[in-house]
Amino acid sequence: MSLCDSKLYFSRSVKVFIESVATSEIWEIPVLDGFSFAQANNSSEITLAEMENTDGVSRRGTRMFNDSLAPAEWSFTTYTRPFVSVPGASAPILPADTVANVHAVEEVLWALMAGKAVRSGKGWGNGTDDYFTLGLTESVIDFETSNTSTLGTANIYFVLESTGLTYKVTQAAVNEATINFDIDGIAQLEWSGMGAEIVDEPTTIVATINEGVTDTSNFIRNRLTALTVIPRKNADITVDIAAGAVTNAVIVYGGTGYEEGTVTLNNTSGGGSVDGVISYTVTDGVITGVTIDTPGSGYSPDDTDITVSELQFGDYTAAQEAALADSYDLTLTGGSITISNNLTYITPEELGVVNIPIGHVTGARSVSGTFTNYLVRDPNGLGNDSSGFWEDVKGLRTVITHDFRLIFSVGGLTATAGSPTVDFSMPHCHIEIPTHSIDDVIALETNFTALGTCISSANEVTVTYTAV
Repeated sequence: MSLCDSKLYFSRSVKVFIESVATSEIWEIPVLDGFSFAQANNSSEITLAEMENTDGVSRRGTRMFNDSLAPAEWSFTTYTRPFVSVPGASAPILPADTVANVHAVEEVLWALMAGKAVRSGKGWGNGTDDYFTLGLTESVIDFETSNTSTLGTANIYFVLESTGLTYKVTQAAVNEATINFDIDGIAQLEWSGMGAEIVDEPTTIVATINEGVTDTSNFIRNRLTALTVIPRKNADITVDIAAGAVTNAVIVYGGTGYEEGTVTLNNTSGGGSVDGVISYTVTDGVITGVTIDTPGSGYSPDDTDITVSELQFGDYTAAQEAALADSYDLTLTGGSITISNNLTYITPEELGVVNIPIGHVTGARSVSGTFTNYLVRDPNGLGNDSSGFWEDVKGLRTVITHDFRLIFSVGGLTATAGSPTVDFSMPHCHIEIPTHSIDDVIALETNFTALGTCISSANEVTVTYTAV
């Protein structure tokens, strides 16, 4: 280093590390150009306002007082980079797991955003329940344990490698994450949050986990992204009754927009002395299989129709369900999803000292976004194209809360070697009427808000990383 640049610091030389307070693990996080960290102070201005005295003088002075440090603010962008861990990898690779599970370079940020960020069996949870569930081909992040007043915190280190100067953001919490669908770009996540204080860190920061950082096969191409739009419709299942018990269950219509997996329902339609219990399996949002778990007793022969509706909260009439397509064929040209914790940092208000924020509290969780696509009309008149989507949503005039299932499959519907994917699944979305965007090619822009099954639920969105 020459004398002329010995006191200059370049952003291209900066490395970022995140130390989870709950685990003390230090993750190396490659970031893109445009990162920031800053902390200002809150001050009070006192002014004089008086009339003139007998000498014609009116004092107009000002005094300033520092009250407190404002919460530190930080932001940076990362690529979305899933990978399969390689246990036993040797330095300089520091593995994230002792099992070949799917992880992500940026997963510690999701852990901080979705809960307490406690590592359990190399997954993440709140100490009792995991919300970041690891798997050999896919790992799933949910927000089921995020209904809490505080989330996990971390120390974020910005290391200026040219001289070893390091700044640390203490008690940092993740407030917001945004993924943008730049059609010609690589999938990125924009992270932002706050912290208690920025301090000069005198010690050298060394990562304990850096797996996937140098991989070149774990980037995701946005152009491969697919969008699934499914209105949630009730399914119809008929049952046969013999000797007061359920003996057969048949799917008449599998509905749309149902959750993946198996759910057990209690059949109380006939007021039987013992409820029958059936479970159903779901494929691509449609009920495809029914199993009688408990036949029940005391049913009458005319108890032959069950409407599987307990997972629905939309207010579609039968006529509206019939008017809606089972799914819509919409090809993305762009869009974004933003998940926000709406954090607030609390600061004491003592006189005579400059107070420091002591910690954060969560606000209302919000998940919203937008997607754009070309205006298209299918010559076959199927009605599931973008023009039909606009007409159908606009026609739901007596429905005040829409209920659509949206899945953004970033990188494609199926992961292959060297082409990982990440899915954002939102089972209940309120969709605004799409607006026309007049350009060289006319397009539609649609805003949406993901909702929980009920207002107190924390199942607005699930994030699934897949890698093979």
